[in-house]
Amino acid sequence: MKRIAVLTSGGDSPGMNAAIRAVVRTCIYHGIEAIGVKQGFEGLMEGDFQTMGRASVGGIIHRGGTILRTARSDRFMTESGQRAAVVHLENRRVDALVIIGGDGSFRGAEALGKLGFSTIGIPGTIDNDVAGTDVTIGYDTAVNTALAAVQKLRDTASSHDRLFIVEVMGREAGFLALEVAVSGGAEYVVVPEIPLDIAKMCEHLHYSRKKGKTHSLIILAEGVMSGLELRSRLQDTGGYDARVTVLGYIQRGGSPSSFDTILASRMGSFAVEALLEGTTGMMVGSVCGNMVLCPLSEAWKSPKPLNPEMLDLVEKLGV
Repeated sequence: MKRIAVLTSGGDSPGMNAAIRAVVRTCIYHGIEAIGVKQGFEGLMEGDFQTMGRASVGGIIHRGGTILRTARSDRFMTESGQRAAVVHLENRRVDALVIIGGDGSFRGAEALGKLGFSTIGIPGTIDNDVAGTDVTIGYDTAVNTALAAVQKLRDTASSHDRLFIVEVMGREAGFLALEVAVSGGAEYVVVPEIPLDIAKMCEHLHYSRKKGKTHSLIILAEGVMSGLELRSRLQDTGGYDARVTVLGYIQRGGSPSSFDTILASRMGSFAVEALLEGTTGMMVGSVCGNMVLCPLSEAWKSPKPLNPEMLDLVEKLGV
């Protein structure tokens, strides 16, 4: 193997740069040429490649975002788009491709594999919704970013005896919302995996007020409904007047935490080592702190369940 390319796809997550750095430097260690693909699958179809050396990844380990930039691409999911990508890879004599991203990125990686190209995936998404790994790159940082905001909002909520709804990211998965709820001491959490019972929520809030709690925090995953809609339903059902804060894209930015930096570095290096051993069509994961491999199809087709113990904790501790 002489050349390995790397790209980032989908939404950015803190730690992607650390993973890129690890891929490039592990390639250099083994005497392999590292090639960066700009703008994700869009750049792959356009042949937007650059040779990467030590200087290319110097000083990026603690930078948020991705120096290769990223983009979502519907065009790549067409047969013509995929074949165009393979042509550019073959013209550049690339032997294998490392793809850093989420479930959509791994669908693309699997498509390239069906065309006979060697690929390996690294999970990078703040949603932590990829099966085959306990944690994804960027998740820990996003939790801590959201938690810092929640802690500040609690100060205001307690000062004014307010009910606050904090809307966090998570269109189809509630991992981020759940961990922020537990670590932030929230009174209630709303996630896509569990149908919302607004009457039960109002009963819970009423019980808390009856016991002397004068302020409350609700953590809401954006995929369930908007914070404004939940506020309206709380007003209609229980007469509660809530304040809404939408954290938005701030959760995806910023320097990665120490945990994410180390995770990304381990995954990036492990991906290259796996390719050198002949592995393809797999994703690198972290299970019980160990680097593992699982089929790409399992990573995006298999649902990843929430931890029921964490859900119980919110209910037990939020009274």
